[in-house]
Amino acid sequence: MRVERTALPGVLVLEPRVFGDARGWFLESWNRRVFREATGVEADFVQDNHSRSAKGVLRGLHYQLQQPQGKLVRVVVGEIYDVAVDLRRGSPGFGRSVGVKLDAELRRMLWVPERFAHGFLVTSEYAEVQYKATDYYAPEHERTLAWNDPALGITW
Repeated sequence: MRVERTALPGVLVLEPRVFGDARGWFLESWNRRVFREATGVEADFVQDNHSRSAKGVLRGLHYQLQQPQGKLVRVVVGEIYDVAVDLRRGSPGFGRSVGVKLDAELRRMLWVPERFAHGFLVTSEYAEVQYKATDYYAPEHERTLAWNDPALGITW
């Protein structure tokens, strides 16, 4: 697995090893040991989510006040622009965002740590997104940031 650091500490772009031949291809989408060795992060995933959205749909920017979720995001069909916003008070990146194109062809993934808001915009005809979460969805603790908040300056 190749790891690319982003402008926000802790947010990582992951490129899994893909093994391909004339029959097609294979990749490990999750391996705890490989992830830990490549990133230094010990993630204990408890929930997998899968969504399908049409072009132009913007999901997010979601976060949970309690039971914060770290997320490992991957696109299995289509393409998205994926965004993480640092909500860690005292962090040098507090209030800043980073965006990354994820698509089914390149098969890169995004690690969004706990205490970050997360959202994405579908840029293809439709997209299917799968992500693993480190804590359970807790609607009573869920909050959102305005996708168009000028203080965030996200260029969707």
